[in-house]
Amino acid sequence: MAASTAEKIVPLGDKVVVKRQEAETTTSGGIVLPDSAQDKPQRGEVIAVGDGHVKSDGTKVPLTVKEGDRVLFGAYGGEEIKLGDDDFLLLRESDILATF
Repeated sequence: MAASTAEKIVPLGDKVVVKRQEAETTTSGGIVLPDSAQDKPQRGEVIAVGDGHVKSDGTKVPLTVKEGDRVLFGAYGGEEIKLGDDDFLLLRESDILATF
């Protein structure tokens, strides 16, 4: 379902849409964590990218990340958006810390 919903999302400029990785529901010792104790993962997969940064002379510089890249981002970066049953994160490319 994420792919069909994501096809409708078209980020503008230097924005990137990320599908956050699912949170861990158990600890390494096997303890089941309630929703309130689960940390939000700071990694995910790039679903859609904008058309790039606009420089001061008006030229566009394409983004370095592309659809399908797995990325790490800050805990409080971006805006959470919900489309249908799916949750996404809308980030600036500068909020992305690394790809892996």
